Amino acid sequence: MRIEVTRTGGFAGIERHAGIDTDDLPDTADPAGWRELAGRVVTGAGAVPPRGVPDGFGYEITVDGRTVYCAEPDISDDQRELISRVLRTGA
Repeated sequence: MRIEVTRTGGFAGIERHAGIDTDDLPDTADPAGWRELAGRVVTGAGAVPPRGVPDGFGYEITVDGRTVYCAEPDISDDQRELISRVLRTGA
C-alpha cells in the first residue's frame, strides 16, 4: 500500500511531501497497523479540500491512488497519527 502526505500552508507557506510503501516496511514496523490506520483515515476524510484556518496546515493524503483532504484544526486523531508517521518516516 502506497501512502503519501502533502502538507501545505502554515505561517511560511512551505510545502512538505513524504510517502511510504507498506510493502517495503519490515515486520517490526507493523505494516498491517499502517494499512489499518490508512484505511480509517481515507474513510473518515473529505474528498474536497476544507477551508481550514489562517496560517494553519492543510493536508492531502493519498492511499493507493485515493486522495482525501483535511485541515487544522479539524483533524481526527487517526489523521494526525498517520500524517505524523508518514512525515517522520517517509521520504
